Amino acid sequence: MTSIIPDGATRLTVVDSPSVAQRKPSWLKRQVPLAGPNYRDLKRTMRENNLHTVCEEAGCPNIYECWEDRDATVLIGGPDCTRRCGFCEIATGKPTTYDRDEPRRVAEAVATMGLNFAVVTGVARDDLPDGAAWLYAETCRQIKQRLPHCGVELLVDDFRGREEPLRMVLEAEPEVFAHNLETPRRLFRHVRPGFRYDRSLEMLDRARRWSNSATKSNLMLGMGETSDEVVEAMRDLRSVGCMLLTINQYLQPTHRHLALQRYVEPDEFERYRRIGMDLGFSWVEAGPLVRSSYRAGRQAERAGVWRRPDPVGVAG
Repeated sequence: MTSIIPDGATRLTVVDSPSVAQRKPSWLKRQVPLAGPNYRDLKRTMRENNLHTVCEEAGCPNIYECWEDRDATVLIGGPDCTRRCGFCEIATGKPTTYDRDEPRRVAEAVATMGLNFAVVTGVARDDLPDGAAWLYAETCRQIKQRLPHCGVELLVDDFRGREEPLRMVLEAEPEVFAHNLETPRRLFRHVRPGFRYDRSLEMLDRARRWSNSATKSNLMLGMGETSDEVVEAMRDLRSVGCMLLTINQYLQPTHRHLALQRYVEPDEFERYRRIGMDLGFSWVEAGPLVRSSYRAGRQAERAGVWRRPDPVGVAG
């Protein structure tokens, strides 16, 4: 195994191959589509109400498609994460605030935008006794109270393996419960040092057994994993009943993040999609530009836990 320290990096990257140049291949250069009526409506509403989503702030390449479906992703819990993952752009630090009014404001934003499906994610808050589980649960409840037709996916961390925070989140009855594995077992402790591979699997297994929510996860490729390891991780996820899976390309944000090892070609993503469907996932969304919240509403539909509302009289 080769140890590689990218120029100017602050952490070690352990991989099996040298890092690659950051020049993007043609399949990662996506043309911006024409904005549809729903996208323009959401954009206008966002500006008029001074609202923000992860979709815009992260520069997601799929924003036009998702917003046309009236699906969007919101971030809760503040700007500082108590864990440090080598691929993530969110700042690591000691949170100084805890906004218990945030669920109400997020729900009002979701209602104002007239979303059909909302993905709620957040930073890890190990500084809180419940790991911010109440914040997730209350946000879900408030959204459903204001917009009953709106489906909700809660994308959470592992709460350090504790049962009570997980039960609190599941009691809010999100249509989809998501926790991202991100990488195969061999690379896991280097990519996600604050997490544990088997603990993440156990959390997804508990969510399946303790609720009616569809369980979902994500794998991010290009950090030194092998094809066999990707399939092994997919099998591990299916062994705990994970129903939905997204697979995407890691793009190194800065030289201070884990080194990109390779660009995965579209044909390889398609092969993983077919393997995943054969393994029994309800749906696998795989591709270079896929993100974990991509087509979230459509995935929930495929899992049979949510039905898209009729367009008449729903979107505002």
